[in-house]
Amino acid sequence: MSILIRTFQRAHRLKQNFPSRIVINALSQTLGFGNRTHSTKSATKSPFESNILRILRNEIEYRAEYAPPHQPVTEFNSFVVEDRPGEQVVTIRGKFGDDEDIKIEATMFDGFQHVPVFGDDSSGVNVRLHLSLIVDISKGEDGNVLEFVCSAWPDGLDVEKVFILKRGKMPTKPYLGPDFRNLKPEIQEMFCEYLDTRGVNNELSTFLHEYMMNKDRIELLRWMDRLKSFVEK
Repeated sequence: MSILIRTFQRAHRLKQNFPSRIVINALSQTLGFGNRTHSTKSATKSPFESNILRILRNEIEYRAEYAPPHQPVTEFNSFVVEDRPGEQVVTIRGKFGDDEDIKIEATMFDGFQHVPVFGDDSSGVNVRLHLSLIVDISKGEDGNVLEFVCSAWPDGLDVEKVFILKRGKMPTKPYLGPDFRNLKPEIQEMFCEYLDTRGVNNELSTFLHEYMMNKDRIELLRWMDRLKSFVEK
């Protein structure tokens, strides 16, 4: 069983070019948060509830116009992307050769690094967002899984751990090997090449950051729409 990774709360503002009203409406209908009739129900609400609804509607409209999500892609290179609406994990599946199955579970943004800004604005700080990846590679039905725990950054992929799992027979406290960075450089390079050959590389990391940025927008709009629907009842 894959290691469960706790995700952390984070906040960031996203900006995008202003789209046409037609595009906004199409996205809203596709993603499930379009305009709804509410004039009759609003008349029966208390002033407090009416104010909540007004704030939520304004925020939904603002984000749908100035930072709209796009329809999520379902494929990347040789991988199939399986999104799970309302969840913070995306599953990516692929194959390598005739007998290898690749399963990747990626979290939404669960951490960040502060990166200093050099130059004229040397006092500023940029934020480098982080995703956690679990990469499972299995062969046939023998039950063994080669598992990698990885950190995905906007510009690259880092391996943190690598070990063998036995499906259904995982010890309570298994030995998961040393920290990947403590291995000999040639061993690290070998495993990085192993992943790269299977498409688990910097390019995938960059794609996942773009995908999760869009998913973050979708989930935020969906979350606000559910809140609004509850108050409207």
